[in-house]
Amino acid sequence: MITGSIVALATPMKVSGEIDWDALRRLVGFHLEHGTDGIVAAGTTGEPTTMTVEEHFDVIRTIVDEVKGRIPVIAGTGANATWEAVNLARYAKDAGADYCLSVTPYYNRPTQEGLYQHFKAVAEAGLPVILYNVPKRTGVDLYNETVFRLAELEGIIGLKEATGDLERAEELIEHFQGSEFALYSGDDPTACEFVLAGGQGVISVSANVVPKAMHDLCVAAMDGDAERAHQINTRLMPLHSVLGIEANPIPVKWALNQMGLAEAGIRLPLTWLSDKYHATVGETLQLAGVVK
Repeated sequence: MITGSIVALATPMKVSGEIDWDALRRLVGFHLEHGTDGIVAAGTTGEPTTMTVEEHFDVIRTIVDEVKGRIPVIAGTGANATWEAVNLARYAKDAGADYCLSVTPYYNRPTQEGLYQHFKAVAEAGLPVILYNVPKRTGVDLYNETVFRLAELEGIIGLKEATGDLERAEELIEHFQGSEFALYSGDDPTACEFVLAGGQGVISVSANVVPKAMHDLCVAAMDGDAERAHQINTRLMPLHSVLGIEANPIPVKWALNQMGLAEAGIRLPLTWLSDKYHATVGETLQLAGVVK
């Protein structure tokens, strides 16, 4: 079981939109140096929906090769066609990923039984599956009751819960208390309370920018040091907020550019951060101590 701060890694791109492979490798090194506990390759923040299949595969393989087993790699393998999600999971397994992160099928709005059958098929690909529920993006909600059913299947080992609903999270944590099923927050603003309540960590956007702080927050929360966890979280809350000022990963890619970690590259239909937000995000990065 992975615990702690898992970064939902942004994919560095050149101004042309071409993937910057050298910057991607450097970004992995940045996280290895600053305490990140795991990396999601080609998750939502990594823009996989704008990649070719070959690019998606190459991003996963490049990150696996660069990590060299030092921390776990979770491959983003979600798709709204079950056959595609299964094939992505199979490839991620062949590439050496440790787990896959599989989002609920977006746009086609399956029933709860459809979600169950979809994830059952993904699990049969042979790579341990972390379910991913983010209804605001996908248009479909994976109910807790369906998670309980799925957790009984071999190969489904965790959930990234990104609704930000702590009451819902507490029901999950209570149900799985004492089990090996892992629960990760997918919502940075509520992640501190999620982990203090018994979650195993966070799959984080903010960790792209402040990896050590997110690691330290998780360590404090898992140790039950609520005072220390809240101190760190209070300092990070403005950053959590501005990284959602436009659709993820627009603000975080701008932040990485300001930090000198990536060129100003993003792919349509996403666009570079609007000029009107530059000062707000820039000031928050200064307060967080990541730029001067």
